[in-house]
Amino acid sequence: MAGAVAPEARAQVPAPPAGTPPPAASAVPAGQQAAVELGRSTFPINEYFTIAIRLSGAPLGKYSAFPDIEGFKKSGKTSTTTTRTSQGRSTVELVLTQRYAAFAEGDFTLKPFSITVNGQVLRSAGAVLHVVAQPAAPATAPPGAAAPNAPSPAAGAPPAGKQPLQGIGLLDQLLGKPKPQELIEQPDQAFLAVEPNKAAAWVGEPVHVGLYLYLAPTDQGLLDFHRFAEQLPALLRQLRQPGAWEETFDETNIRPDSVRVGGKPFLRYQLHEAVYYPLGTRPLNFPAVALQMIKYRVAKRPLPGTDGRVVGYKTYVSRPRTVQVKALPAPPAGLGLVAVGHYTLREGLDRTKYQTGQTITYTLVVEGEGNLTALTPPVARAPAGVEVFGPETRQEVTRADGRVTGRKIMRYRLVPSQPGPLNLGNLLAVPTFDFATGKYQTLRSELALQVTGPAVAPQQAVTAFVRTDAFYQQQLGKASSNLQALDTPRQVRRYANFVLAVLLAVAAFGWFTARERP
Repeated sequence: MAGAVAPEARAQVPAPPAGTPPPAASAVPAGQQAAVELGRSTFPINEYFTIAIRLSGAPLGKYSAFPDIEGFKKSGKTSTTTTRTSQGRSTVELVLTQRYAAFAEGDFTLKPFSITVNGQVLRSAGAVLHVVAQPAAPATAPPGAAAPNAPSPAAGAPPAGKQPLQGIGLLDQLLGKPKPQELIEQPDQAFLAVEPNKAAAWVGEPVHVGLYLYLAPTDQGLLDFHRFAEQLPALLRQLRQPGAWEETFDETNIRPDSVRVGGKPFLRYQLHEAVYYPLGTRPLNFPAVALQMIKYRVAKRPLPGTDGRVVGYKTYVSRPRTVQVKALPAPPAGLGLVAVGHYTLREGLDRTKYQTGQTITYTLVVEGEGNLTALTPPVARAPAGVEVFGPETRQEVTRADGRVTGRKIMRYRLVPSQPGPLNLGNLLAVPTFDFATGKYQTLRSELALQVTGPAVAPQQAVTAFVRTDAFYQQQLGKASSNLQALDTPRQVRRYANFVLAVLLAVAAFGWFTARERP
């Protein structure tokens, strides 16, 4: 649009995914310079607080996660690269910025934190953040418009501080006075739209919502973005849903894709996208939002040396949209807590032979599309002769192609104390509601184990589990093997009473001798 596709002045690239902190043994690249920068500590609620990593002299490899701030929600990352050339040498600087949106006004504390970038630890002392109310928008006049009450200069008198140009009158007599350009307001077909991918959804079903700007290919020379980075936070605040869990996508460089609307070709710019998971039956109401754009007015007869365009402004308003939310049907009796999503189950074991008294590590993986954060690990229904410990959980989320998918990994430890068959399907089960089919289903294990060996006492089974745990292995290695007497507390009390009696006797003797002195 007007020779520029993105609203930003510098080229933006997608932010690389946040990986795990690099190992301690990794060396810092030679010449690397990195720093942590905090945004403004006082800002209105409709703006973001930012934490940025500024890196130069080396490419960005691995970096640890940005800190969490109480009272704020992470709202995507942006990555900006700038190339500077001085005396024939080029330097590439990368700025990776994490944005935070405040939930309410007030004072919040950002605790000291550290971020590891390419093996280098960057530390920040934190800050106190002041979130103030959103300022009232002042009425602005279009550029070039004079104030209504501004006094006009006296006829024939030059403005203060300026001298009249000599020879203008002679040029006007010779060439004639220049005629003002006649500007044409050309019509355009652009429009702003908030588009959910469905009109109705179940409670907990993902609803993808995109904010798009459509324009005809012939309108590219007429329109351009106007302070888009300043308008976006207010737009996102209007689109938020208080009765839904929100998963946002990292904003990248805004590039158009070609679509057809009503049989006509359009360029569609995706300004924002998010996935909402309704937490109740309250409908998702997306109000009408407005976006101000630059729209050029074209001169009917352009003057030589000009491009024949004058900057103007036009505001595009979207239509309000509503997504109805349906309550889940009554679940079967005894189903328990249900996770809403299109999920499948994967599982694995750490061994192929199973004996009594030995720890069996069982990994249960639930993967698919849904709100994995709301998926509760199942509680094991351990039969007699089996001890179950755990689970240890972690989840991986992928946001791509307008969908939020991922997997939740749950690791259990089983310690059988009785030989015989062990059906894991009766041990662990994950009840789900598949929004694609509208039916309940239970994900169960298909593994059946055969445990061999002699029966062991439960205490031995627990001891066997403890000795395989890394924490207890370290503690047992430091523990003393010397036997302690069972009456140790009684002896300590006896010695303490003896010491108190001696001190009392010394005090009484001192008091008596002091009394005997004249």
